[in-house]
Amino acid sequence: MHKKIALIGMGNIMFHDEGLGTYLAKYLEYNYQIPQNLEIVDGGLLGFSLMTYYQEFDKILIVSTNSKEGLAGSISRYSGEEMMSMGTTRQTANEVELTMMLEICSFHEEMGEVELITMIPKDIIDVCNGLTSTVLQKMPELLDATLDALKEESIILKAKEQMLTFDEVIHQVANPMTQRMS
Repeated sequence: MHKKIALIGMGNIMFHDEGLGTYLAKYLEYNYQIPQNLEIVDGGLLGFSLMTYYQEFDKILIVSTNSKEGLAGSISRYSGEEMMSMGTTRQTANEVELTMMLEICSFHEEMGEVELITMIPKDIIDVCNGLTSTVLQKMPELLDATLDALKEESIILKAKEQMLTFDEVIHQVANPMTQRMS
């Protein structure tokens, strides 16, 4: 039996690079055939309502920003346990909320394995839909890290014939009314 996996793209698209997880999740959704045992979730600002995924899925992959020191565009992978042990390094709202949810869910016996795939953002302060050029250039690497994590779970995504670029996906996500009109 295949593991039931949730891939959650987190972040607020209103704050520049903060939305990179949301954009990556949508990129996968638009460009790949998604198998039945994988659920792609736009975790944008769902907050504590994401808790049910921690309890209903065998594995939860979260794609988001992180506040580690380092170069913008740097990518990291780590477990939920490692995130909880990072102490005061959690500086973004997403990190604080994720850690709180993990701590609460860890008291329950039924909790899936959580892994995070994160990128250091360049700008999460300015109110602007889209990504900085630094982060946009690194999105293919974030995609590769995500596809590698899925492959480790025996999920190999097959690309659709018509692929959208990251720019096209970002435009559609940031401007949902234009998508409906076209």
